[in-house]
Amino acid sequence: MRRSLSAALVPLLALTAACGLGADAGTGNEPVTRVPELAEGQKVSIVLESYNFGQAGPWTDTFNELIAAFQKAHPNIKVTPQKPQGNSANPATDTVSSLQAQLATGNPPDVAQIGFSDLDFTVNKLKALPLDDLVGKEEVTKNFQGAKHPYAATARTLGDWNGKTYGVPFVLSTPVLFYNADLFEKAGLDPAKPPTTWAEVKTAAQAIKKKGEDGVYVDCLTKAAKDWCFQAIALSNGGRVISDDRTRLTFAEPPVTEAVRTMQDLVTSGVMPNRTQMQAVEAFSRGELGMLLESSSVQGQFVKAAAGKWELGAAAMPGFAGKPVAPTNSGAALFVFAKDRAKRRAAWELIRFLTNEQSYTTIATKIGYLPLRTGLVGDPAGLKPWADRNPLLKPNLEQLARMRPWVSMPGGDYLQMRDGMMSAVESAVFQGADVDATLKAKQNELARLLP
Repeated sequence: MRRSLSAALVPLLALTAACGLGADAGTGNEPVTRVPELAEGQKVSIVLESYNFGQAGPWTDTFNELIAAFQKAHPNIKVTPQKPQGNSANPATDTVSSLQAQLATGNPPDVAQIGFSDLDFTVNKLKALPLDDLVGKEEVTKNFQGAKHPYAATARTLGDWNGKTYGVPFVLSTPVLFYNADLFEKAGLDPAKPPTTWAEVKTAAQAIKKKGEDGVYVDCLTKAAKDWCFQAIALSNGGRVISDDRTRLTFAEPPVTEAVRTMQDLVTSGVMPNRTQMQAVEAFSRGELGMLLESSSVQGQFVKAAAGKWELGAAAMPGFAGKPVAPTNSGAALFVFAKDRAKRRAAWELIRFLTNEQSYTTIATKIGYLPLRTGLVGDPAGLKPWADRNPLLKPNLEQLARMRPWVSMPGGDYLQMRDGMMSAVESAVFQGADVDATLKAKQNELARLLP
């Protein structure tokens, strides 16, 4: 019997080793070894897949500008940008399914921009390559430290897993309360003193509603919004959507259900309309919505929409009275999936460039994402002149210093868990379903999907 078990374990152990985290994506039997630098003049072509391509507004133009700058600095590396395969209105929704399809055919993009919500799945199922093994931990650390301005400490490890760096944090934001200063004045509110608590948000929204416009929209409460901002709302009331060890769903516990009831009350009191994200963003851009809790990635769009028409304001995320606000991060990191060694090195060179000081200056000024090399903001040769002219950056930057990570759900069914939870939240907030019963039933249903 022992001999039989030993014989059976040999192929099993071989399979386990082949599928381990240190195995190459798409091959499953080669260790990830360090790749040398490209030889002088060595020509390489790589593909960058990013959900920012194909999006209207400043995203595509800015990213094309970044790629052009990279190719000017690295004329031997040709970068072909592409958006994820799929037909979703929001290309970010297609990221994982697009990668799965391309990995299945053995032709994945060499670099992919993937959301932090997908981190567990990206490392353990999609088999993103560990950068510490690919180029050396010292080189990864050197990139984060930067020539002059290092990464913010709270952002540095967002793409890490089990002590290794798999993704380099690229674009992210914290939840920002954008507001229409003109509507504030029209409603008798002081634009210099935006709400700091949800109770104050409701009061301000009621005053704006009385003047004929919608008061507030919180873009954290629907399936389409994912759960990055909802996690911040839960954390700010002392709750969590999943336990610290990620073995137990906790979004039906009292601190979270209490927070959801606060959001539901904004709808039932008539100050928050039942709209999609796109509808809310468009209404705010037209000057028809008083406040919008949203990612700063839309800041550039709002600045352009408000120019010469109304005054745009920005404030930190509101909290619950007497409790510290715990902002989380949206956004994504850059991961390597290249199979060819030369492409792997070229992929790393692209990641280094897209996360350097020059690129973050472009990204911050033209889109509104946070410059993760935060020292740029105080550098006269960096972002200081721009930051001094753009106070909208201040609340987002201040929140980065006390940001809590967006936690990914575990296992292969993580999307069902995340989307199921958010569908229950959406039903409670916007359709008036009983908060406790709805979230408890959904938590019990989804618990079976935990690995």
